[in-house]
Amino acid sequence: MDLKDDVEAIDSLKETYGALKQEIHKKIVGQDAIIEDVLISIFSKGHCLLVGVPGLAKTLLVTSMAQVLGLRNNRIQFTPDLMPSDITGSEILNGDRQFQFVQGPLFTNFLLADEINRTPPKTQAALLEAMQELAVTVAGHRYQLAEPFFVLATQNPIEQEGTYPLPEAQLDRFMFNIWLDYPSVDEEIAIVKSTTGASQQELNALLDDEKIIAYQQVIRKMPVNDSVIRYAVELVAKTRKEHTQNPLAKEYLSWGAGPRASQNLIVGAKTHAAIHGKYSPDIEDVQRVALPILRHRIVKNYKAEAEGISVDEIITKLMA
Repeated sequence: MDLKDDVEAIDSLKETYGALKQEIHKKIVGQDAIIEDVLISIFSKGHCLLVGVPGLAKTLLVTSMAQVLGLRNNRIQFTPDLMPSDITGSEILNGDRQFQFVQGPLFTNFLLADEINRTPPKTQAALLEAMQELAVTVAGHRYQLAEPFFVLATQNPIEQEGTYPLPEAQLDRFMFNIWLDYPSVDEEIAIVKSTTGASQQELNALLDDEKIIAYQQVIRKMPVNDSVIRYAVELVAKTRKEHTQNPLAKEYLSWGAGPRASQNLIVGAKTHAAIHGKYSPDIEDVQRVALPILRHRIVKNYKAEAEGISVDEIITKLMA
């Protein structure tokens, strides 16, 4: 594919992104930034952690997204008694007395991991290999997952009793940590009108797996200026109190982001640039994706907790 083809592909992605948003809005009212973040993550070959109180249409957003993207999707409701084999699949003895592998719900394109923090760490860890390696190992055999593969996990932030917080190693596998807030009064009126009537909108599939993979490849090929890469790396370095002179990090942070954050900032900036019709990302694109990429990768210390300073405030000040 030559440069002209790449430019045409980026132009096509911009048009497709607009059509995707319009189609999703048949079911989802508002939430423009959330929809944009999830689509950026998909086209960047990343995964999303969606955090919000019950009733904010997290599950509806995921199923609607899978429909318009034309992808196979499965949903796993994580519970305390869920076992790793319930996710990955297991070997059973068939009628010929031969062991046969039966695929679990992980073998799909679009996986909704609902309330992922309600299951023990051993079951949470069953997702790790799939998210990083696009493969599952069962009984010594490695099974490859079909591409594209995308995990969107949800968490309820207000109910922590009986939950198992995700360890930092697994949090780092998620490209984005997206926070959902309550809708505005006007948006809630529109939600009530659209969901309490007799008519229901049907969603059309606008893409398929081949087109999504093609867009992912074009985004990876986008050129990035060295100054933009340096900005992203230096922003991440500012979060590491041992390796920075930034007083904010030294005062309020106990743990900073790793190199995966820098990689995700650049890939996310590329995708953000592409869906808005730009052929190369700039610093503004990096700043746009910085909050959802960094907020789950840095750990506040006791002083930040005591003073009521949020992670988003710290990141915003570091960017300034």
